[in-house]
This record gives sequence, C-alpha cells and structure tokens, in this order.
Amino acid sequence: MKRYWILKMIVLSSLAILALSAVVMLLWNWLVPSLFNGPSISFGQALGLLVLSKILFSSLGRGRWGGGYLARKRAWKRRFEEKWNNMTPEEREKFKTNMKQHCSKWGWMSQPSPLEKS
Repeated sequence: MKRYWILKMIVLSSLAILALSAVVMLLWNWLVPSLFNGPSISFGQALGLLVLSKILFSSLGRGRWGGGYLARKRAWKRRFEEKWNNMTPEEREKFKTNMKQHCSKWGWMSQPSPLEKS
C-alpha cells in the first residue's frame, strides 16, 4: 500500500510541476513581449525559470518554502523566554534599561514593552 502512495505522490507532484510550468509560460508569453518587448519562452524555459526561482528565492534545505525561518524564529523565542524566566528581578531590570538605551535612539522603545508588564 505504501508503494502506491509514494507512486501517487510522485505522479501528483510531477503533474503539479508541469501545470505550474505551463502557467508560468503562458503568463510570461502574455505579459513580457507586450510590456517589455521581451522574448517569448518555451515550456522547458518556463520550467528552468521555476527551478532558478526556487534556488534563488527559497530556503534550500531549511524546510518547505521558508518553514525553516519560522522554526528558527520559534526556537529563538523559546530560548529567550527560558533565559528571561531564569533571570532575577535585578537582571531583568538591567536588561530592560540596556535595551532602552540601545533602542531609544530609533524610537523603538517609546511605548512600554511587553517585558515591562511581566
């Protein structure tokens, strides 16, 4: 049963890539020649553009379509909250004043921060 599921995913993924390539080709050939006097492209060139855009604009090997960024952000937030909870009240106050000194130059700390509420 697992083989059929894997085969089904391969076929569906291939169809999705082919359909997306066709959409890119149609949009390119509709817009670029009339707007910029650029060349028309073939189906293979549209597929190449998709691969190139994946390489240039996505996070390679870090999750699916930028998921790695969100995972790193959550991990940073979790580590910061652990450190914050382990600080003494004096250390928290020192951290807040230090942040106010650094961030007030740009007007970021003009409002009370969520750290001051806890």
